Amino acid sequence: MKNIDELIQKAVELQANGLVTGEIANELNVSRDTVTWLLARAKRGAASPAAPKDISVNWSNIGKSSYRLRYISQALCDMVLESLSESGETVDMVVGIGLSGVPMATIMAEELGADFAIFHGYDNRKEKENQRGIFSRNFGNVAGKNCVVVDDVISSGSTTTDVCKQLKDSGAKPVSIAVILDKKNADHIEGVPVNALVHIVRVD
Repeated sequence: MKNIDELIQKAVELQANGLVTGEIANELNVSRDTVTWLLARAKRGAASPAAPKDISVNWSNIGKSSYRLRYISQALCDMVLESLSESGETVDMVVGIGLSGVPMATIMAEELGADFAIFHGYDNRKEKENQRGIFSRNFGNVAGKNCVVVDDVISSGSTTTDVCKQLKDSGAKPVSIAVILDKKNADHIEGVPVNALVHIVRVD
């Protein structure tokens, strides 16, 4: 998407297809506040809230090519290994978050010789506060493992925070976070180092 009008149109289409705010935010790689603003802007004559400070991320040119995805995943592995060499930690498990983190996490687990787990975010359709996601039972058990957490984009950091807390609650140890882009510009989340190919820094 190249402009705000296209972003608004896509948000409206996703809502018309039954997606709720959290799901639209995940699909467009923007915050929930930005989705609310986009949908309000789509309603002519309605008062629109102040525009949130956010950045829309479209990494489909990477995601549509398994060749490019492999190279991005290998670059993330390189950054994770560098981070682990500094901390002296090892990795036993790679945890992919939701739909977007899973393809990279799968490749990274193979590259790192580690087990693989999937974390499903909370049910966005219910839109309730204090919801938590879950680890899939069909993949690796995280208990007792040193884990690398993988996602595409960090926006507010809430999902990544949830994953790290749940890993600790499960007796696992998150040792590194790997993402393509970090909009939060965080060095650490829940005390875990963030390795991002790109960090966004706002200067306004």
